[in-house]
Amino acid sequence: MNLDGELVLRILIGAALGAVIGYERDLHGRRAGLRTHTLVALASTTFMVVSTHLSYYQHYRPGDLVEIDASRIASSVVSGIGFIAGGAILRNGFSIQGLTTAAGLWLVAAIGLCAGAGMYVESVAATGIGVAGMAAFRRIEDKHDRRARRLLLTLSETAIASDQLLAKLAELDLRPTLEAWNTQAAGTVRHLTIAIRLSGGGGEAQLMAALEAEPGIAEMQLDPPP
Repeated sequence: MNLDGELVLRILIGAALGAVIGYERDLHGRRAGLRTHTLVALASTTFMVVSTHLSYYQHYRPGDLVEIDASRIASSVVSGIGFIAGGAILRNGFSIQGLTTAAGLWLVAAIGLCAGAGMYVESVAATGIGVAGMAAFRRIEDKHDRRARRLLLTLSETAIASDQLLAKLAELDLRPTLEAWNTQAAGTVRHLTIAIRLSGGGGEAQLMAALEAEPGIAEMQLDPPP
């Protein structure tokens, strides 16, 4: 295989390995999925190929005084990927989303650099470890995950006091925190915004049953999970 074919192969392998990580993200409905991870890996692999073979394609003649830092382009990828990964991190009220996606983008950039350097075994190993790690840790997190949710309640005059309602939610191990409240001029209707930590596996049903059993709750709304 000539040099051009070798470099194209590196680019293809880097993009394909990035697509593997992106496909795993896509399966779980993340904002940055298959296309984003593939493009990041493709770009980082191409940057690495340029970094390692830039001088060869410039056709410098023997005796030309040329000094090239082959690591400069590759090192810029490491810092530059931070802008893309940072855009995947969002703050939604009291919760932060996108950290795993940002870490995944950072990972595929590293995989791309690895493949671009011709380290095929290492890049495949990093991809396998990354996918296996995300799958294994997801199962552990799903068992112990307590996602931050926002509960909006409208209470009529027959409802219990707000602090008593918070105490009942605390008894359900929901860790409630009163974020905002509003009382209408007549003083008969209260609007509460409560932050809760809701576990998976039937947590929504347990909360609904507890609220429906409480008199005076005119309206309730639970924000979807992040």
